[in-house]
Amino acid sequence: MGRAEARRARQRGARRAKKAGPTGIRRFFTWRKLLGTFLGLCLLAMGAFFVIYLLVPVPSANAQAEMQSNVYKYSDGKILTRTGKVNREIVGLEKIPKDVQYTFVAAENKSFFKDSGVDFKGTARGLMNTLAGKGKQGGSTITQQYVKNYYLNQDRTVTRKLKELVISLKVDQKKEKSEILAGYINTSYYGRGAYGIQAAAQAYYRKDAKDLKVGEGAYLAALLQAPSQYDYTVASETGRKLVTDRWNYVLNNMVEENWLDPSVRSGLKFPVPKTPKPAPGMEGQVGYLVDAANAELERQGISEEEIKLGGWTITLNIDSKRQAALEKAVDKQLEDKLDRKKDKADATVQAGATSVDPETGKVLALYGGIGATEHWVSNATRRDYQPASTFKPVVLASALENGAVTQDDEKIGLNTKYDGTSKRPVEGSDTPFAPENEDDKDYGRRVSVQTATNKSINSVYAQMIVDVGPDNAKQTALDLGMKDGKDFPERPAMSLGTMGASTWDMAAVYATLDNHGKKVTPTIVKSAEHAKRKAELPDAIGDQAISREAADTVTSALTGVVKRGSGTNASGDYEAAGKTGTSENNQSAWFVGYTPKLVTAVALFGETTKGAHSSLTDTVNEGRANGGGVPAKIWKQYTSGALDSEASSAEFDLDVAEVATPDPDPTPTETPSETPTETPTEDPDPTPTDSPTETPTETPTEDPTQTPTKTPTDPPSFTPPTDPADPDDPEDPVVRP
Repeated sequence: MGRAEARRARQRGARRAKKAGPTGIRRFFTWRKLLGTFLGLCLLAMGAFFVIYLLVPVPSANAQAEMQSNVYKYSDGKILTRTGKVNREIVGLEKIPKDVQYTFVAAENKSFFKDSGVDFKGTARGLMNTLAGKGKQGGSTITQQYVKNYYLNQDRTVTRKLKELVISLKVDQKKEKSEILAGYINTSYYGRGAYGIQAAAQAYYRKDAKDLKVGEGAYLAALLQAPSQYDYTVASETGRKLVTDRWNYVLNNMVEENWLDPSVRSGLKFPVPKTPKPAPGMEGQVGYLVDAANAELERQGISEEEIKLGGWTITLNIDSKRQAALEKAVDKQLEDKLDRKKDKADATVQAGATSVDPETGKVLALYGGIGATEHWVSNATRRDYQPASTFKPVVLASALENGAVTQDDEKIGLNTKYDGTSKRPVEGSDTPFAPENEDDKDYGRRVSVQTATNKSINSVYAQMIVDVGPDNAKQTALDLGMKDGKDFPERPAMSLGTMGASTWDMAAVYATLDNHGKKVTPTIVKSAEHAKRKAELPDAIGDQAISREAADTVTSALTGVVKRGSGTNASGDYEAAGKTGTSENNQSAWFVGYTPKLVTAVALFGETTKGAHSSLTDTVNEGRANGGGVPAKIWKQYTSGALDSEASSAEFDLDVAEVATPDPDPTPTETPSETPTETPTEDPDPTPTDSPTETPTETPTEDPTQTPTKTPTDPPSFTPPTDPADPDDPEDPVVRP
């Protein structure tokens, strides 16, 4: 065959191949087949949706109107209380101001008056998120949310989402937009146990829905996104910012939609809601216990709304006998000595306490205040007061855990010597700090860490935190159980406990120390069961937070505080360790202590009737209140009653790095003036060695007589310091612990 014939043969083969079409896998993926498949699937999906649309009826209203109560029990099964009565009153749309109606549309669904009741794109996104296990996601219209609230439930399933879609389309066809909007506003949950706008208006502004102003309506509309987080009166700084931003978002949307005049909008100020009132039946400590339990369940993923829907049996770790003992101790050592109705100074004193089993993490008793119906904020869990010198053991623990050394390269231990001179500037810090000791006392240039702990010498611990590194000390604090926040700066003043903390937090820290450094997370819920689910509760005992040697050495140091330091009022027929603390301007006084079997944090707070911080001076006793006084006495009476004979005889099993060698009695080189400084710096040491001029007593029965008598004429309310030149700034050299 010649070359010409071969070329013609190849051309004939190519023409035959072209006529035959694509070969192999390409035959199955032509664009025509892909398009046909896609269209077929679309038709199939549409057909399936049409069938679902025909089969799914608009159901009757859900069982929310028949909500069950929740039952709360003590650890022994004894009933604490029942809750769950629905706080709701349906009001017609005509009773809700027009501009308030628009706030809800502006917040949730600007196209509400024009749409078909469904946001297909948002619903698709919600379905995908549900399938991906991301839980509840946004994207619903007002109609869809109304359908979910009124006809369905809060389940986060694909089936429920599909039903919501179909029923929403049908409801939008059958009902007027005004009827749907009214249903949505009346069935939504606003927090504080309030269902519907009428209950919400009363709960947040103490007025009827018909009297709401547009700014107040915008706040209630903003609340629906996160009722618990956005309750302004109890929200964190982050929560307050988020709800304020959403409030502005709602009003700006109203202007954009021509529902609100721009000039009116510019004149609106955020309407801070009133403090909440508890539901009936929450009197005394009951309300505080229920709130603490609910908050813990929320941290475990059970929403406030789910709890409020009812049907739960919640058993607490609270021991009814220990709870009674704690309340009795506060009454005898504090309340019986106050006249809250006639004495304005007495009315400013608030007490809080949390008691924990260090081996299990169970919260055995809690004291939130004079009564949940009288003082809503729980003094056991609030974090707006400084823990003061009860933070010093954390600094010592960090020094031991990190193998820190002094400026002279000496490893820090209980026998390490420090300069105890008052107002001594710290060395090695970029931030100047020279704190004053209590009554401006000097303890000499070579005072041991053990003695500095016993007598809470500020100058020693200020230098120690510099040697450890404030960042390391903060990390140790977080590891032990404290909470982070914007008021937890990594500066030398942190050694004096200038951050915010609750008795719950400090009980966690000291329980971890008591538990040989193994992390203890206090838990108040023993079990929570519902007909449809059971709460999964985490283990309260975690991993090793710090080494056993470091924790036990701190415990050894703190036994000295109770035996011969500022905490002798807490000593009794048991082995105990603890630390006192009195904050800046005498706004709080603390004693946090523990035996081998029980940890309890007790604190007093100064608070005006308007909720501002105030001084405790000349309240529980003449002159300054201090942690070694009433708080230590409450702690002692409660602990003595809470421990059985076996627990009382238990001894600490310590693996210490070293045993402290007693120092010679550190006699101050400067004698305090007859009238001490207006704001003392630390608890007076009630032992005879602290004030040589006093008659020694082994265990004082009253507050130390060297308590200052000068009273500030107008105690300032607490404001987080921001200006370095402010005399109340924690970094200023005159700061007090």
